[in-house]
Amino acid sequence: MQVQIKYGHSTVAVEIPDKNLAAILETAQSTPLADADQAVRQAISQPIASPPLAEVAKRRDSACIVISDITRPVPNQVILPPILETLEQAGIPREKITILIATGIHRPNEGKELEEMVGRSIMDSYRIVNHFSQNPETHTYLGETNKGTPVYIDKTYLAADLKIITGLIEPHLMAGYSGGRKAICPGLASIETMKVMHGPELMEHPKSAVGILDGNPFHMEATEIALMAGVDFNLNVAIDKQRQITGVFAGDMVESHLAGTQFVEKHAKVAIPTPVDAVVVSSAGYPLDTTFYQAIKGLLTAVEIVKQGGSILLVAACSEGIGSKPFTDLLFKTDDLTAFVQGLYNPANFVIDQWQLEELAKVARKADIYFYTDGIPFQQRSKLFVHPLKTPQEGIQEFLARYGENVQIAAIPEGPYVLAKVENATA
Repeated sequence: MQVQIKYGHSTVAVEIPDKNLAAILETAQSTPLADADQAVRQAISQPIASPPLAEVAKRRDSACIVISDITRPVPNQVILPPILETLEQAGIPREKITILIATGIHRPNEGKELEEMVGRSIMDSYRIVNHFSQNPETHTYLGETNKGTPVYIDKTYLAADLKIITGLIEPHLMAGYSGGRKAICPGLASIETMKVMHGPELMEHPKSAVGILDGNPFHMEATEIALMAGVDFNLNVAIDKQRQITGVFAGDMVESHLAGTQFVEKHAKVAIPTPVDAVVVSSAGYPLDTTFYQAIKGLLTAVEIVKQGGSILLVAACSEGIGSKPFTDLLFKTDDLTAFVQGLYNPANFVIDQWQLEELAKVARKADIYFYTDGIPFQQRSKLFVHPLKTPQEGIQEFLARYGENVQIAAIPEGPYVLAKVENATA
């Protein structure tokens, strides 16, 4: 059977023999909202565990609206206009409204990229600022969490009289689900805070994993940090395969986010009876597969259902290459993933973006990784702890040769948008 796997702005075809195709794991069919604009307006006027946004905005002098960066396909051009109109109608002058991009530790989004995110009209009409995690002077220290994490948050956000966060809810490799509190941490946190949040004590915890909120230390720490920073209103959306809005969840940060995760789980969770020998997976195409750094998230989806000693074939366009310079340099100088992870427990070894190599190491401990892309020179791929492929089909032939004619292969065309699990597996 020919399976179309998400790849950049399109797909690539992978032929898997019918007898070897164990399952195609896809999100459940969901109906996009007939009128997304109206749904957003209704959500902010009838929010969850919160007064309406119009009431929350009364007698506020200024506002900051936090949006996700380019790595998340959030439909900002749909969700921002109703919010902005509500704030201005409540008496907040346009010049006192700031849109703050929660870049986390990623690069800023500017120019054509910014226009793609918010649209030309909003780009030309409102002050839009990027968060820079490595600029100490742009953060304010708020103290420590109960676990001792130092909390430094973006000053622009903290200075606003009204604080609003937005985002997309989808399965997330360590936070359980994206959205909600993640707009603040890591979205607006300094690198000093992220040294702990992306440190091994949290990252190596078995419950810092996809689809898990209960007992997830990353989720709990990020929630505490967001509450310390203060959130007056939260708006999150869920989307389908075509990136159309299927649900809007607004109001109290904790309660509205929880409602959204429950909605997403019903549509995203797909279970198979037993682990498989091999998995073919994407990183959901653009924008999630623009770099190898981001594409690793697809591997974390597949590792949930592959056998110990199995194999994963990752298909990702990587139109921007491997990733940031710190991540690329770290990859190229690392020879042993086990030694690398052990070294993380020494804070002196901290490197920006090390956490994604740590996630790659988790996958490599369980399965061999095969990789197809045309965005990274073939000779460089051997430095990525993967078996480089010239075609995706070459990976299927490798699986047949390695595991025999009865090999069981699963395919996850949408990558990290799917919450892949094995039935009755322990969390």
